[in-house]
Formats: sequence, C-alpha cells, structure tokens
Amino acid sequence: MVVFAGATSLHAATEADFSAAYAAAEAANKEAGALRNQWTTTAATLAAAKKAAAEGNFDSAVAASKEAEALAKASIFQATSEKARWKDMEIR
Repeated sequence: MVVFAGATSLHAATEADFSAAYAAAEAANKEAGALRNQWTTTAATLAAAKKAAAEGNFDSAVAASKEAEALAKASIFQATSEKARWKDMEIR
C-alpha cells in the first residue's frame, strides 16, 4: 500500500525559482506603489526574501517572495476597493 502525505514539491527551490517569485512580488509591489498604497510589511518581506537568497536559502527566499506578492496584491485590492467604497459611507 502506498500513502502520499500531500502534494508538496520534492525538489528544493533554485535561484531561478527565487528570481521568478521575487520579480512577481516586485511587480505587484510596484503596482501598489502606483496606487499610492504600498504596505511597509511588503517591503520588509521583500528584504527578508533577498537576505535569504543571499545566504543561499532559496526555499525561504521563495516563500518570502510569495508572501510579499500576496501582501502587495492585498494592498492593491484594498486601494481599489476603498477607492469606490468610500462613496457608500453615510455622511451625517
């Protein structure tokens, strides 16, 4: 009987994996900046990703890059949704 614990990747992340993940995170962060809604947590997470990559820990670097991309996308969502939602508020 063969049991698979999950659908996790069995290979270690490479520098190329990091470069792709980091580029995606930077692009999302740049878009958030264009909307004037960059989060400081995104910048800190990008810095942590770069540091992990410099130390050769590409698994952590890729994970941090993906987290930074998610944070940047959340800030983009916040900016775009609040741009229209403020009109829904009741002014007294």
